[in-house]
Amino acid sequence: MDRPDIAVIGAGIGGLTLGLALRRHGIRARIYEQAPELGEVGAAVALAANGTRILRELGLGSALEATSAVPTELVYRHWSDARRVAAHPVGRWYEDRFGAPFWGVHRAHLQRALSQAWGTGDLHLGKELVSLRREGDTSALTFADGSTATAGLVVGADGIRSRVRGAITDAAPVYSGTSGFRGLVTRDAVPDLPDPDAVQFWMGPDAHLLHYATGEFINFLAVVEGPDRWEAPGGVAPAPDGTLAGIFRDWHPAIRTMVGAVPQGPRWGLFALPPLDRWSADGVVLLGDAAHAMLPHHGQGANQTIEDAAVLAGCLHRCDDVQVALRHYERLRRCRTRQVQRSSWVTSPLLHLPDGDAAANRDRRLHHLVDDFSWIHAYEPLLPA
Repeated sequence: MDRPDIAVIGAGIGGLTLGLALRRHGIRARIYEQAPELGEVGAAVALAANGTRILRELGLGSALEATSAVPTELVYRHWSDARRVAAHPVGRWYEDRFGAPFWGVHRAHLQRALSQAWGTGDLHLGKELVSLRREGDTSALTFADGSTATAGLVVGADGIRSRVRGAITDAAPVYSGTSGFRGLVTRDAVPDLPDPDAVQFWMGPDAHLLHYATGEFINFLAVVEGPDRWEAPGGVAPAPDGTLAGIFRDWHPAIRTMVGAVPQGPRWGLFALPPLDRWSADGVVLLGDAAHAMLPHHGQGANQTIEDAAVLAGCLHRCDDVQVALRHYERLRRCRTRQVQRSSWVTSPLLHLPDGDAAANRDRRLHHLVDDFSWIHAYEPLLPA
């Protein structure tokens, strides 16, 4: 059958996974990335079963398993006395239940595995998209270096501040009123950390801290209330030295040690997209954060992007008509991602409760967490018949 020439904008997790999934179905795509090289970005990423099952199917299981850590447990702790509020097994128990493992992996290792699997062919670096114009059945792409390209189908895998999204909607990211600080510490820098091989949420008044192992390192994300308004352009802003240490000064010694073990990084504003009315229009379609950027409190950003890639590739493979394929893709993905988005948004204030009745009620509910959220982890991509 005749297939459109496909251009994928963005060579992050979503763009490369989509390229590999399309290739698996015998469909060629060209990937355009604004960075001059695919280097180390971010700190770490949690890959749940709904993501690892797809990556395994794409042949990346061995490469990722060799550089990933498998958590022993998921633990929720009290902010000051470190008591285990609730705990759930991970490891082999998790894989047996959900059919695929949970991996904590450095984002650079995931990016490297994806890019090595893709290779250098049909990968165009240093291509920052500046305009997208539809001309009949073709989109004309112009890049900042003056080069141009055309494509029958353009996939926006270019993140929360997507340039491609403007061809479909004027929706913009919404600030959550919370911000985060990221860090990557060596294990020996936190000798008093209990259960270092577990995924752990420390919950306290107006803040929480998530950490998990990625081999020899412990990755943490500290989420705090405020500032009330995000004034900085983009999602990152400097913070005065000592800001993070000051916020956690009354927390358990293990947390104070962790946040003090590395230089304070910048403050990340936590943004999400409102649910979009549509993800595609006139030969342009969105994927991942460009379509449904969400808060990180379920660790599902990368996993939902991987799901998108598998479903979009499958729809394009099964449907002769591209527009029909895109309608199937939206139908299969919009409801699910909205549910995860909504759940992530309401989770933040629950993790920031002060001690009291509301926190006690939350703690009781945490004992049922696996059953309550198995719908996220057990998911397998559905495709049109």
